[in-house]
Amino acid sequence: MTGAATDRVAFGVLGPVRAVDAGGPVPLKGPRQRAVLARLLIARGRVVPVERLVGDLWAEPADGAVAAIRTFVADLRRALEPDRRPRQPARMLVTAPPGYALRAAPDSVDAWRFEDAVAASGRLLAAGQAGTALDRLTDALALWRGPAYAEFAGEGWARAEINRLDELRALAVERRAESLLALGRAAEAATELRTHAEAHPLREDAWVLLALARYRSGRQGEALAALRQARDTLVTELGVDPGPRLRQLEADILAQAPHLN
Repeated sequence: MTGAATDRVAFGVLGPVRAVDAGGPVPLKGPRQRAVLARLLIARGRVVPVERLVGDLWAEPADGAVAAIRTFVADLRRALEPDRRPRQPARMLVTAPPGYALRAAPDSVDAWRFEDAVAASGRLLAAGQAGTALDRLTDALALWRGPAYAEFAGEGWARAEINRLDELRALAVERRAESLLALGRAAEAATELRTHAEAHPLREDAWVLLALARYRSGRQGEALAALRQARDTLVTELGVDPGPRLRQLEADILAQAPHLN
């Protein structure tokens, strides 16, 4: 990401797209203006050509599409930098041939903060700092207000980023469960993992963690049931056998291996 804004505008994309400054919510006009903002946020400071914006916003662009993009950008600039004087260069939503770029500060977008927290949690868990990892992940997951880029879920230009953020969210839930297990809070982890595994039945790691959490809660039968359910789901839905981690955990549970405790 390049550049940084001097204005303190916070952007939210983990839910409906929004912008908030010191005075409260920034007024955003209409779905296409909001789409321009979302598209620029997805670009993470890179330049998005005008023609790309036109193609993203209209399936069959009209003759005035380029002029409409310019109007949307001008309105967004006024909303994001209301104190900017006429003819003063924009600091946040800048013109950069062949298009535009949004110079958002690294900590001003909730999705970027969430991504940083998930990355940090992996390092913290590896270093044995489960308590700190749990705190970071709890705060990070609380940033979600709904589906990422909620109003643009059906747009092709948003789909890859939505999928990436959804994958990170699932990983965050699983790492939070790992943190709970490391802290001896297996029953709490099992409760959360049950919902997670049911919502993401093809995530083998979710089933493995659920089975381990149940085993450490003294529920061996339920742990094995989770592994059987995972196997049945993978075979039925994907036509594949469980991976080595799941198979090894089943064998260890049956053997009541000491390292599981």
